[in-house]
Amino acid sequence: MGSATIIRTDQDIQADVLDELTWEPRVQPHEIGVTVTEGVVTLSGWVDGYAKKWAAERAAHRVARVRAVANDLAVRLPSSAQRTDQEVATATVRALEWDAFVPLEEVDVTVAEGWVTLRGQVEWEYQRRAAERAVGRLTGVRGVSNGIAVRPRATAPGPEIATGIRRALERGVATDTARISVGLSGHTVVLDGVVRSTEQRAAAERTAWSAPGVTEVRNRLVVGTTPPG
Repeated sequence: MGSATIIRTDQDIQADVLDELTWEPRVQPHEIGVTVTEGVVTLSGWVDGYAKKWAAERAAHRVARVRAVANDLAVRLPSSAQRTDQEVATATVRALEWDAFVPLEEVDVTVAEGWVTLRGQVEWEYQRRAAERAVGRLTGVRGVSNGIAVRPRATAPGPEIATGIRRALERGVATDTARISVGLSGHTVVLDGVVRSTEQRAAAERTAWSAPGVTEVRNRLVVGTTPPG
């Protein structure tokens, strides 16, 4: 006797997102409004820091059957957290200097009204992400635009890289790898198939980015219970 398919309504997902926000220590759930339409979660309201905005988004992505998250949270800094653009820029440069993963000489920083824009190029995607994380934690930052490009020095990945990515997926959280296909086109990895959550979808993308020589990942994975028609 097969197990019955559990159908989760938007109301079920909304309740789970609210519960997940309650368990997230970096946010105050009463500050955040949550609506769900066809599995797409919209976060509204305001928080007092960019790190909280990011934490709320990550919490929503952890909930099963969430297809996407629209983060409409506004950042309103309290007076104690106000910083001039010069102060934010100085703190940003220092944070990037202290982050061992970020090649500061390859990154340009611009700050306007508390919003930090990063430009330049790095060799690996994890360096790009590390730069954004380092900046997002700083006091006075209202938002981050990450315009850093990934330009690996390695040659275009060969067919063995696709096999390596699949094996890495099997070791990680992106289960049901039989439902995921990994394709290569020059320096671009293409992911197709079905996963069970946005967390698995993001984990699969991170895994693909970890392969040497990759400059782009086209993540066409969908969240659901059955393969797309």
